[in-house]
Amino acid sequence: MARYIHSLPDWPRFRWDADRLSGPLAAVRYDQGLMAGRMESLGLASRQEALLGTLTEDVVRSSAIEGERLDAEQVRSSIARRLGIDIGGLKPSDRHVDGVVDMMLDATRHYDESLTAERLFGWHVSLLPSRRSGMRRIIVGAWRDDGHGPMRVVSGPIGRERVHFEAPPARRVGAEMRAFLDWFNGTATADWVLRSALAHLWLLTIHPFEDGNGRIARAIADLALARSESSPQRFYSMSAQIRAERTDYYDQLERTQKGGTDVSAWILWFLQCLGRAIHGADGVLAAVITKAQFWERAAALALNERQIKVLNRLLDGFEGKMTSSKWATIAPLDLGRPARPKPTGPRSNGCSTHGWREKATKD
Repeated sequence: MARYIHSLPDWPRFRWDADRLSGPLAAVRYDQGLMAGRMESLGLASRQEALLGTLTEDVVRSSAIEGERLDAEQVRSSIARRLGIDIGGLKPSDRHVDGVVDMMLDATRHYDESLTAERLFGWHVSLLPSRRSGMRRIIVGAWRDDGHGPMRVVSGPIGRERVHFEAPPARRVGAEMRAFLDWFNGTATADWVLRSALAHLWLLTIHPFEDGNGRIARAIADLALARSESSPQRFYSMSAQIRAERTDYYDQLERTQKGGTDVSAWILWFLQCLGRAIHGADGVLAAVITKAQFWERAAALALNERQIKVLNRLLDGFEGKMTSSKWATIAPLDLGRPARPKPTGPRSNGCSTHGWREKATKD
């Protein structure tokens, strides 16, 4: 059996080179502040639109890292309903999409609440409402056991699988998670951005659940990033950037989990990835600004509410042809409400993977 970080005598006393990381950390902190300042200069509707787009991408991409494809329109509609954002043509969402959205919103909207085992169990139930991983029934809302053999991260076809990582035995999970939660909720002096990187790695190394560990680890990292900014609103998606760099992400994890407790290289990669995520959000911000500028120019036009909703939908990046039936879905006719002749603006701007998988395997 390969030597893993959790088997070392000084686990989980992580170490890192503060001098090596001070520059990258300062750069990320500067970028976070710059992004927050730019968003603060926009109106409420534009900020809501940017937030809706960011959260949608975050949920969709975090699931995509694990090879699961979610319907982006279902995700967007689910988030809009929960945040009370008025967008046209809300699409019904299934319970799985709603569960993933509930987990992510709880992590970011309630970032200042303690992270407890009960809260994580609730996330796990929301994430896996069918209580199945593929065709196999799994333990949900509780720590894993070793009933199906050791918990391993594997890739490759069945029969020729490559083991990238083996988690601690199930008998250790309870104590390991107590230590993790005590640290996360404690008063450590490390910057919350650094703690986001550490929490992500630590949770994935314990691998406390039968399935969903990656998505829960990323939700915890997002919670820590929200604490770093003292705000539930983020306008960049770390999960989307990890999805774009997933091969390097898995390689970095594997090297770190097979290395020592000096995790400077992992933290450095995490900081650099986070910086790229923040800079990558410029495209989302540009689209929001373009939309706001359009409505400034269109303020004098005699548009009714249905026309405004459809235009908003088109400006959001509507795909395909606009048909009369799609128009009716996005902006259903309400005969009881007269159209406004000259609105000053819209009601609301409305605003195969790397191949790794979790698997319990028999020896």
